Amino acid sequence: MWWNALLLALREIRRNLLRSFLTILGIVIGVSAVITMVTLGRGATQAVTDQISSLGSNLLMVRPGQRLGPGGGGFGAPQFKVADAEAIASQIGGVRAVAPQVNSTVTVVYGAHNWSTSATGSSADYFTISNWKIASGRIFDAAEERAGSAVCVIGATVRRELFGGTDPLGQGIRVKQFSCTVIGLLAAKGQGSMGNDQDDIVVLPLNTVQRRVTGNINVRTLLVSMNDDVDSTQVQAAITRLLRERRKLSAADDDNFNVLDTRQIAETMSGTTRVMTTLLGAVAAVSLLVGGIGIMNIMLVSVTERTREIGLRLAIGALEYEVLLQFLIEAVVLASLGGLIGVVLATAASFVLAQVMGIPYLFQPGITLLSFLFSAGIGVLFGYFPARRAARLDPIEALRHE
Repeated sequence: MWWNALLLALREIRRNLLRSFLTILGIVIGVSAVITMVTLGRGATQAVTDQISSLGSNLLMVRPGQRLGPGGGGFGAPQFKVADAEAIASQIGGVRAVAPQVNSTVTVVYGAHNWSTSATGSSADYFTISNWKIASGRIFDAAEERAGSAVCVIGATVRRELFGGTDPLGQGIRVKQFSCTVIGLLAAKGQGSMGNDQDDIVVLPLNTVQRRVTGNINVRTLLVSMNDDVDSTQVQAAITRLLRERRKLSAADDDNFNVLDTRQIAETMSGTTRVMTTLLGAVAAVSLLVGGIGIMNIMLVSVTERTREIGLRLAIGALEYEVLLQFLIEAVVLASLGGLIGVVLATAASFVLAQVMGIPYLFQPGITLLSFLFSAGIGVLFGYFPARRAARLDPIEALRHE
C-alpha cells in the first residue's frame, strides 16, 4: 500500500512537472539559504578563531591606557620600559616569556622599489610568542639585540613588494635613514582578525628601533606568553598588581594600563559571529514556511482538480485513510524533493562562497540533516489539511463534480 501510494504521488508530480517545480521552489530556497548561512557562519567563526590564535598562544597584551580604542587614554599614559618586561618575566609565576614591543610606520627601500610598512622592534622571544615561523634564514641573536645591530627579518608582503621573486637573504634595505641586512624571511600568516595584513612587517632588534627609529627607550606593548596549565585570570591580576606597584599608583588611582587576554577577544568575536549566524539562519528559515504554504495551496488545487478521481476511488471501496495517505505522501515527496535539491545547491554554493570570502569550508552534517528533515516535516504539516479534505469527500457529491 505504501509503495503504491508513493508511485501514485510520483506519477502525479511527473504529470505536472512545471507546477511541481514552482511549488517546491520555496522549499529549495529556504533549505539552501539556511544551510549556506550556517555553513558560512561557522566558517567565519573558525576564521576569526584562527586569526586570533595567530597573534600568539596563551597571550596577554599589556598596553598603556585604561582601555583599547579611542578615548582609552593610551597616548597620555606613561609608556613601559624594558625593565617592566624583565620584572614580569622574573616575578610572575606561570609566565613563559615576555617580549617588549615597539611599532613605527616606516618606508623601506630596496633598489628602485619602496614600500610603507610597520617596523616592529622586539626581542627574539617575539617570534615564539607571536607564533611566527621562519621560512628561510634566521632570527637575530642575543648579541645582535644587545648591540642594536642593523639586521632585520621581513614578512612575505614586504618581500613581494621589494624583491619580487629575488632571494632577499643577505640583501641590504634602507629603513628610514639607515641600512639593515635581511637575515630572515617570515612564513606567511595572511589577514589578521582586524583585517590587517600580518605579513606587512619588518622585525628588528628592540635597541635598533629605539635608537634609529623612535629615538627613545619607551616600550609601547608588552607581550606576555603564559604556560598552558595556568589560569590567565590569576596571571592578569598578578601583572596588574606588579605594574601598579612599579607605576606607584595608590589605591584610589585607576589603572593607567590595560591587560588584554587574546582568548577573550576570540571568545567575544566568535560569540558575536555565532549570534549573527543564528539570526540569519532564522530569517532564512522563514522561507521554508512560505514554501510550506505554497505546497498546501497547490495540494488544495490538486484536490479540487481530482475530485471525481477521489470520488471514484471511494465509491469502489478505497478507505478514507488510504486517500489521506496518498495526498499526504504526495505533499511529503514534494517537500522532500525540494529539500534534497536545496541541500545539493547549498553545498555547492557554500563551497564556492567560502573560497571567495577566504574562509574555511566546514561541512555541517547536523544542520544539513536537520534542514532536510524540517523540509519533510513541512510537507506533513501543510499537506495534512488538503489530504484530510480529500479523504472526507462524499463519494456521491464527488462523482457529480464537473
